[in-house]
Amino acid sequence: MDLKSLVKSIREFEGVSRKSSIDNVISLLKESYNVSGDVVIDIGDDASAIDIGNNQVVLVAADGIWGQIMNINPYWAGYCSVLVNVNDIAAMGGKPLAMVNIMSISNDDIYEDLLNGIKDGCLKFGVPMVGGHLHPDGDCDSLGVAIVGIAQKDKIITSFGAEVGDKVIVAIDLDGKPHEMFSLNWDTTYDKDAKLVQDQITAVQYLAENDYIKSGKDISNPGILGTLEMLLETSKKGAIVNLDDIPRNETVEWVDWLRVYPGSGFVFTADEEYCEYIMEYLSRFSIEAAVVGEVTDSNSLYLTHEGEKIEVFNQDVNPVFIFK
Repeated sequence: MDLKSLVKSIREFEGVSRKSSIDNVISLLKESYNVSGDVVIDIGDDASAIDIGNNQVVLVAADGIWGQIMNINPYWAGYCSVLVNVNDIAAMGGKPLAMVNIMSISNDDIYEDLLNGIKDGCLKFGVPMVGGHLHPDGDCDSLGVAIVGIAQKDKIITSFGAEVGDKVIVAIDLDGKPHEMFSLNWDTTYDKDAKLVQDQITAVQYLAENDYIKSGKDISNPGILGTLEMLLETSKKGAIVNLDDIPRNETVEWVDWLRVYPGSGFVFTADEEYCEYIMEYLSRFSIEAAVVGEVTDSNSLYLTHEGEKIEVFNQDVNPVFIFK
């Protein structure tokens, strides 16, 4: 294991580097973010939360699908458009309610496969696609999906809640396989029973509603450490993580595993006293969770392995994103 080469591959990973453009968007739109006064968390989370009274918030999120996935496998693009949005609501400890989409189609040959993927995703996760908008004569093929969910206002999981001394937990369904066309898509949902897939979402909601989790995010395009870094940047904290404690399916080499986008995977922080229960509870739903490190008061994320320690991200030097 060459730890320096591994860290270099994480820093240079496209799933990490492409996040930097978010800063410009937020800088221009930040003034409009909470004109109603009802938004209860700042920019930087998996979903926004809007206060609707009675200790309830509506969660709102949206995701677009990479064009390269649309062009290579439109069915999988449609399926994943549901998966990624449902996971954004789950990561907040919420219940997904419904989705809408915007499609632009220039190639009619992909249309049916794309819609079948969306349909099968809705059936798998139990979340309806209730409407949207179609550009039937678009210049390119694109798909964006938005989702709404609901949660208790005082129980939502955010990226802002990490505190010094919290334990870092990585939780991933190891029972999966790389997608045959997209090696960094760790597919844990497609071949599983819909009830188990939906129970994985409900399990995170249960942990949130019972105050076991301090902060969290679903593991997305930046991979395990890139996603953790986004959480740390939002919380203005650092962490030390031990590579060998990260749950891994050993059929996948570390260099790929740290960059995979799992069908069901999360990073959490929690008080030490709750960690054993969190790990045991998630194991009931085919999610392997482990304490992999601790939150610090630095602005750096360090990775350790066999006595070696290397800085992966520094919020002053190479952040994944920092909102100004």
